[in-house]
Amino acid sequence: MAGHSKWANIKFRKERQDAKRGKIFTKLIKEITVAARVGGGDIDSNPRLRTAIQAAKAANMPMKNIENAIKKGTGELPGVVFEEVAYEGYGPGGVALFITCTTDNKNRTVGEVRHLLSKHGGNLGESGCVAWMFDRKGFIRVPQETYDEEELMLLAIDFGADDFKVEDGFYEIYTSPENFDSVRSKLEAQGIHIESAELTYLPQNTVPLEGKKAEQMLKLMEALEDNDDVQNVYANFDIDEKVMEQIGAG
Repeated sequence: MAGHSKWANIKFRKERQDAKRGKIFTKLIKEITVAARVGGGDIDSNPRLRTAIQAAKAANMPMKNIENAIKKGTGELPGVVFEEVAYEGYGPGGVALFITCTTDNKNRTVGEVRHLLSKHGGNLGESGCVAWMFDRKGFIRVPQETYDEEELMLLAIDFGADDFKVEDGFYEIYTSPENFDSVRSKLEAQGIHIESAELTYLPQNTVPLEGKKAEQMLKLMEALEDNDDVQNVYANFDIDEKVMEQIGAG
């Protein structure tokens, strides 16, 4: 879990600083399109679509882009049909990787993922080889400075949250997948500002990395996330903050 938190913070910093906004928009549009295709275009009855739209708004995506992505998903506008696929494998130091993708060409995507893993000291594995190492969870981040820790913790647990942590200036609230949308909606109804919210995969245990393997792992994560077809990368590694500073990633 600590590995997830540390990488989440690296990921969020990277996204804020990333000048390649088009890549972020591409991934968000794909998620909105798939969410609308799978669950319909009504955000009130489609929690996944509601989450995708909130992420798009947080990234300052124009509303017209969001509306068009929904219409492509529901078939009101012509568009490419995307499929959801997941790949499993290993990174440097035996780190487990669970990679979710949205693609219009699975052969292209698996080839690119395999190439990136091989290039950065990893390898693609068989389906099911690492999925069991991760738990599906709802993950909600709330800015720490705005709210009292005990009050928010009690509120979140009362609303159905499973766990509550403080990490790098944020409150992290964890829920079951079933309770995720309910907990988020109830917090928002209380006027609580949510920095981000998503369904994620949390590692049951983490692998400590340092030196060359830590640097390789971070480069692999960045390379995977820069790929247009890759939606999310989940990994069970942990890098000490001092090591992060030594390799210039902190």
